[in-house]
Amino acid sequence: MAVRPLAAAGLIALALGLGACQDGMLVGGASTRHLTPIPAQTLSLMQTKGMSQADPILIRAYKKEAEMEVWKRDGSGRYALLKTFPICRWSGQLGPKTKQGDRQAPEGFYTITPGQMNPNSAYYLSFDTGYPNAFDRANGRTGSYLMVHGTCSSAGCFAMTDASMAEIYAIAREAFSGGQRAFQFQSYPFRMTAQNMAKFRNDPNAPFWRNLKEGADYFEALRQEPKVGLCGTKYVFGGADAAAGSCNPKVDPQVAEKRVQDDQQIAELVAKGTPATRVVYQDGGQNPVFRPANMTAFASLGSKEEEQPYSAKEFGRYHLGEVSRPETLAAAPEEIVIEPKAKATMLASGPIPTKAAAAALARKEKPAPVMLAAQTPPAKAEVKLETVQAEPLKAAEKPARVTVADAEGDLSAFQKVFGGLAAKEPPAPAPATLATDAATVEPAKQVHAARARIQAHMAKSVTTKPITVTGAIPDAKKPDHPKLAEARKSDKPSEKTDRKP
Repeated sequence: MAVRPLAAAGLIALALGLGACQDGMLVGGASTRHLTPIPAQTLSLMQTKGMSQADPILIRAYKKEAEMEVWKRDGSGRYALLKTFPICRWSGQLGPKTKQGDRQAPEGFYTITPGQMNPNSAYYLSFDTGYPNAFDRANGRTGSYLMVHGTCSSAGCFAMTDASMAEIYAIAREAFSGGQRAFQFQSYPFRMTAQNMAKFRNDPNAPFWRNLKEGADYFEALRQEPKVGLCGTKYVFGGADAAAGSCNPKVDPQVAEKRVQDDQQIAELVAKGTPATRVVYQDGGQNPVFRPANMTAFASLGSKEEEQPYSAKEFGRYHLGEVSRPETLAAAPEEIVIEPKAKATMLASGPIPTKAAAAALARKEKPAPVMLAAQTPPAKAEVKLETVQAEPLKAAEKPARVTVADAEGDLSAFQKVFGGLAAKEPPAPAPATLATDAATVEPAKQVHAARARIQAHMAKSVTTKPITVTGAIPDAKKPDHPKLAEARKSDKPSEKTDRKP
């Protein structure tokens, strides 16, 4: 019996010995890619913006725009945008990751420590997002090894080009060397603008996205990293009281004013008839800068910060590696208009607020409701938009057994050398509640039709090669269910997961 601990110790020692090698391989010697210096052009940009290599950083990612921003604290003590990088590949749909194998990239607020940086990633370089965090666990979400890495391949990760990942890694490395103990990684479905919040107000994820916007508002109003806490199954943001888990943290007046202004703009957009929409992806997307047919200059959308522009030619000269599921990129995402059950003339968070309401919010007072024109007083102070539900599901079947080949994400050096994840059985989802409202059927039909159009486009324009898969294969004769949640599932298992053995 004593042999096993000694053998385990020997394996660990061997793994540590291989830890400094590229992808766990001894051929070619130790890797030095993690020591790549910050490019001279970026160092010059830092100086222009009053920053140094050692200043703390913060990173923000946006799925729909396929952009990743690196922010740095400048001489004023506030964060300013340093540079924006186009995301080469993300998978799944807009919305958070909920379970192992759903191909979703995480959304939320995560903390990245030096221990989460992987210089020996099978995908050039990487850092682990830290999913699942306390919020994810409180909401019963599962999954692991969700990374930001090089190589344009994703099964739940944010994939960059190797060159972009080398630069991001170097910027983070120097911030850690300068004394930063951890940096915040903020992941969003889209830029949290009033226009987007109005547009996606009836998405089933809208309540979660409004919660994320609270943290985005804090950062954008103060240009300081928000402290993040947990109240039940919701995020709370603010200062030390939020970090301690207060369910009613103090709201800074500037943050309150921004929320009021955004809420008023959202209400005006809804009142003017901005349609509620959903977006259907075949399987995620990528920044247009990587598409050969769109060789236009790249610039960050919606940013007011000055930054260096990028062009498709510049990014096109870098080897992208093996792009995951390229056939799904041939079909562009389709936006589907979904009307609410009743004409909404109020904000999801309540009536149109005023500056007085912002001051009251900062003082922790309940503001008096302010009514829209031709609107009767509500029965309650808070009126929420109806969320359109998809067509009812049949009782969920037990998922197929997840093996090493099914798991998404990047593996540690030890796991890469000695077999990776152990096979495990994901929990079966709870059966869906049957819907009785006939008004939910038509939106579901629209989503199903959109998905069918995407698949038809793929069948005409793309010829895919036969693939070898591990795990259960869906019945090809079984028709797609018209529920949008079906769009989260792959039509076939991925030919490549986000790591190498």
